[in-house]
Amino acid sequence: MLTTPISRGRLRSKAYAPLTLAIHLIVASAAGALVSTAALAQNSSAVQAYDIPAGPLGTALNRFAQLAGVAILFQSHNLDGITTQGLHGSYSEASGFDTLLRGSGFSVIKGQNGYLLEATPTVSGAMELGATEVSANQLGTITEGTGSYTPGSIATATRMVLTPRETPQSISVVTRQAMDDFGLTSIDDVMRHTPGITVATYDSDRTSYYSRGFAIKNFQYDGIPILQDPQYSAGHTLTDTAIYDRVEILKGATGLLTGAGGPGGTINMVRKKPTHEFKGHIDLGAGSWDNYRSEVDVSGPLTESGNVRGRAVAAYQDKRSFMDHYKRDSEVYYGILEVDLTPDTLLTLGADYQDNNPKGSSWSGSASLFNSAGDRISNPRDFNNGTQWSSWEQYTRTVFATLEHSFDNGWVAKGQYNHQINGYNAPLGALLDPDAITGKAKILARKYTGEYVSDSGDVYATGPFSLLGREHQLVIGGSVSRSHWTGKDYTNAVMINNAYDYYNWKGDALEPDWGNVTSKNDETTRQTGTYITGRFSLTDDLTLMLGTRVANYTLTGTSQAKDTGKVLPYAGLIYDLNDNISAYASYTEIFLPQSYYRNSDNKMLEPDEGTNYELGLKGEFFDGRLNSSLAYFEVHQDNRPEADTAYNAHPTNPDIDYAYKGIKATTKGYEAEISGEIMPGWQLQAGYTHKISRDQGGKKVSTWEPEDQINLYTRYKLTGSLDKLTLGGGVRWQGTGWQVLTNYNKGATQEKFSQEAYWLVDLMARYQVTENLSATVNLNNAFDKSYYTNIGFYNSSYYGDPRNVMVTTRWDF
Repeated sequence: MLTTPISRGRLRSKAYAPLTLAIHLIVASAAGALVSTAALAQNSSAVQAYDIPAGPLGTALNRFAQLAGVAILFQSHNLDGITTQGLHGSYSEASGFDTLLRGSGFSVIKGQNGYLLEATPTVSGAMELGATEVSANQLGTITEGTGSYTPGSIATATRMVLTPRETPQSISVVTRQAMDDFGLTSIDDVMRHTPGITVATYDSDRTSYYSRGFAIKNFQYDGIPILQDPQYSAGHTLTDTAIYDRVEILKGATGLLTGAGGPGGTINMVRKKPTHEFKGHIDLGAGSWDNYRSEVDVSGPLTESGNVRGRAVAAYQDKRSFMDHYKRDSEVYYGILEVDLTPDTLLTLGADYQDNNPKGSSWSGSASLFNSAGDRISNPRDFNNGTQWSSWEQYTRTVFATLEHSFDNGWVAKGQYNHQINGYNAPLGALLDPDAITGKAKILARKYTGEYVSDSGDVYATGPFSLLGREHQLVIGGSVSRSHWTGKDYTNAVMINNAYDYYNWKGDALEPDWGNVTSKNDETTRQTGTYITGRFSLTDDLTLMLGTRVANYTLTGTSQAKDTGKVLPYAGLIYDLNDNISAYASYTEIFLPQSYYRNSDNKMLEPDEGTNYELGLKGEFFDGRLNSSLAYFEVHQDNRPEADTAYNAHPTNPDIDYAYKGIKATTKGYEAEISGEIMPGWQLQAGYTHKISRDQGGKKVSTWEPEDQINLYTRYKLTGSLDKLTLGGGVRWQGTGWQVLTNYNKGATQEKFSQEAYWLVDLMARYQVTENLSATVNLNNAFDKSYYTNIGFYNSSYYGDPRNVMVTTRWDF
């Protein structure tokens, strides 16, 4: 009997009917499901060299797909016990798959999302495959379900789907497995976990991330950029990770795909995708300070044929804090649909929704550093300068869509659109410096409300081409974005009986009448850009990457800025030293017109420009299951905004309350990172970073970001009679950081405050109670180290979290 080939549109699931109901219920509550995902560049005729060792067939197929830049879809248990002789030499995609599968009883057919494994016809009867797994897509390899701490491939740097070894820039990836193991439920948690990243806490609801001496201002959602404004925080840094497959952090200047932004790096949050088979899980957790969390995730086919697939995620968290009278509840909903319009055309629609509702928000740190006489004061860790009604509410609403088509010649065309609303409503009240004699302090009360409405679109085509007898890759694309910010400030609130006992403060105060609006913000930022990147195979071992972006940036309204025709070059060179190690060098740029920082002449500073030079080594071992890198980097910045302390101590211009000056700064440093499986069942992500930032006169800048950092997180699944137990842990160490503060209460004298070097230790354990039920314990800051995550923001301080524990149970179905 002949076997009928099984295309992705004909995969079957007996459970699609109840899934349809579950998906529809959750997606409806999130305002409908709208899209994003992708297909892989495919080229059955391109020939390249491979060296894949003999071993399990499933591992070899995944490795071949990653190297070839395509997807292979299959159900892993169908290949249990089947081995292959490997692949050595030059092959096309078709001949490579044929060689690997020879004698296995399987073959592949080509579809829109890559290659689908099917049973080879037999004389006795047909073998039918079950539902499949997607191992990769146009955004890179899906990490969910791999159990790995390293990605197979990524696309954040150039839009090309490449392995980390093939990418000539430093990039760290926190996978779904790492997030699940260590309870990383927010982007803040992920950034603290990431090698080379410093998390600075402004107050209870605002954070900023630093890399290589610079603030990270660029966020991406599935590769679509959003520029973050840390002054009026509107939801980006409070993002819940329940909806993400992984978080990629590309370090250094990233202007090729970002356009305008800062030289520190880019954070790309890649959303979860629907699965071809019905699956889901429910998480319930409880922890220190009345921290309660629940999460539901359901995914699978929505039609009997499987050509429509959906996923829905809902999460809710209600927690208090180690800080007195502070609490926050958050809720997130996410829905996504994938529709196979044809075997080669994929439509994705999606939406997400998140609310963060705090009470008792601290403001500008959590405690003052000085009293009214300028003397240093001490505050307990649980001190909270905010009133009980103080709140920095933030929300995010997003709809997104992607349409992509794969051509027979291996080219892929993709268009994507993202509409996002980020808003904030912040009635804030915080104690100021206490009186040195009475201990009384006044409350500063202000209210800020506003909303960012952003629309972003990107269209590109990518694929192979032949030149001088060799195969190369090309990406050609263009993007456009518009962001409209409207905001209102209320700064004339009058507090009645405005004198409170600072040292016995519990947040009790009446909320004021906010009065009339004192200022309005109405700004529109427009960006357009066209980009092109080529990956040229000069020899079997030498690859050259060249690209450029022509960017246009215009800001109109309350503030104004413009920079058009900006050319941002990109260059990278990669040389394979052997089968496992490559040497590379790269050059990247970025720029950002200034819209906030004015000098003492009341003129806007010139655009901030950054250039990143990098060279290093990258290693890939165990068929890509372990990746490593060693890099030396330099980041050069022109027109870096820095406070003009001489002017600000004695301002003479009534139009300028606080002035800045543009300086040159250079960061030099090196970093090492390793991630992935070092032996079966043992996953690791670790990194060491050293850097020093100086201005043009040799003076150190960015001193709060430590010069040295170590991150190491690992977990091991035990074997034998203890095979139901997984143990793990992590350490974070950073060297001394300091700030030089202006003590205005002592005649604007300069004082240095330091955070001494410290270690933090986290522990985790998971027990698999049944096949579907597990329980995980996470102990953070196990030795209860007292440390600051910020000193100096408006002459305040903010403590890091004390020891805390979280217990989570998970039921997979």
